[in-house]
Amino acid sequence: MTDFSKYNVLAVDDVPLNLLLVEKMLSKFKFRIRKAANGRIALEEIAKERPDLILLDLMMPEVDGFEVLRQVRENPETAGIRIVILSALNSTEDIVKGYQLGANDFITKPIIIEKLVNCVATQLQLL
Repeated sequence: MTDFSKYNVLAVDDVPLNLLLVEKMLSKFKFRIRKAANGRIALEEIAKERPDLILLDLMMPEVDGFEVLRQVRENPETAGIRIVILSALNSTEDIVKGYQLGANDFITKPIIIEKLVNCVATQLQLL
């Protein structure tokens, strides 16, 4: 079993309850979980301390998830961060756009705990 306590995960969502749910779903794995309430804060947090994985909502005020994804991928220092989109947006266009911008995976809400846990574990094992 992988020691997940060494991994830094940044959860980004403008809905506090969603951040709490993600934190609760992943708590038994002892990740170092940081939270950001919108895309602007997420970009500030990424600049402060580079996460190993970003769990990214798309629909947020100020800076949306697509823009966060674009900026992370365009910066050579952050381009390699694993990014999983967690979003209620589930149209083919949104999913394709997410992957085209560089998302490593896309999970639609409501989140199924087993899918989230398996996805996060897989992404971190690929590091």
